[in-house]
Amino acid sequence: ELLYCSQDEQPLPISNTLELPVAVGGDDQCWEFKQHHVYRTHPYFIDYHYQQSAGQPDVTLVAQLSYDRLQMLEALAEHWEGPMSLALFLTDSEAQLFIHFALHSPVISRRKNIGFHIVYKLQYNTGLYPVNYLRNVALKNVNTAYVFLSDIDFLPSYGINEYLQSLLANDQASQKNAFVVPAFETLRYRLDFPADRANLLDMLDNGLLYTFRYHVWRKGHAATDYQRWRTATDPYKVEWAADYEPYIVVRRDVPQYDTQFVGFGWNKVSHIMRLDATGYQFKVLPDHFIIHMPHSPSLDIIKFRSSPNYRNCLQQIKEEYQRSLVKEFGTDAFKYLIT
Repeated sequence: ELLYCSQDEQPLPISNTLELPVAVGGDDQCWEFKQHHVYRTHPYFIDYHYQQSAGQPDVTLVAQLSYDRLQMLEALAEHWEGPMSLALFLTDSEAQLFIHFALHSPVISRRKNIGFHIVYKLQYNTGLYPVNYLRNVALKNVNTAYVFLSDIDFLPSYGINEYLQSLLANDQASQKNAFVVPAFETLRYRLDFPADRANLLDMLDNGLLYTFRYHVWRKGHAATDYQRWRTATDPYKVEWAADYEPYIVVRRDVPQYDTQFVGFGWNKVSHIMRLDATGYQFKVLPDHFIIHMPHSPSLDIIKFRSSPNYRNCLQQIKEEYQRSLVKEFGTDAFKYLIT
């Protein structure tokens, strides 16, 4: 009998049961980027129950993680009480350790509205981290009208779930709105989390917090217009800009992530670019925010920083993707070629 599956339940259709690497020529310097796998996937690995309130739009937080980020899960669950859909990239043995963690955690064990979807690592574990494949697994297993596309290492402001429910009750289905949640970061492993925007701004002005990636990649979030956000009372529209990669709340029928972007780099930028191409409007939310918590760097970001070949390959894939947008959307997409 499968763990956590009752005799009365019909088995979930699992099409991703094979581990199929695509052979790549040995002379290809970008072979790591060009491997395409179908991973064994076990959706709803642990018991999941969630029923949306009638007439009340709800939001599922969508994210992905590997075993080395598991320690961040409890803090996230304490900040976000709404439903979550999380894709975990694990080995078979790590999946068993995860069960022990989830059942014995005083925070996680009491939650039934978190969908844990295990994507099993290949036995030979080649290639780069399939970040967008994992995001798509989490996105496909959502049963609310809206999703909050976030990352596991961000903590949302207190009360944001209730705020979003109120806001989205007036959202028009005919509009393609992508609500931007402003992102900040701390370099401290211990942080007195700000109670509200005023508290956050005080910490920002005193150097305890920074706008996200302020020191290394300002372009990624500059379009959010943090100066305007300081006093905003209503959501305000911002225009897409090159390399923009905000964290957003959208309807769950949002386009999926492009799985050719693996490892570190351009995996979110490409998604936001596609949303802009398909007519989404980016509107920054006032009052609420997310804060990135520090952690050790991933293997893929180390490769990005240390390997010129890695960066060259990523640039090739980026340029191919930009040209594909022009082919799909015509002259309106020429602006993406200049980034």
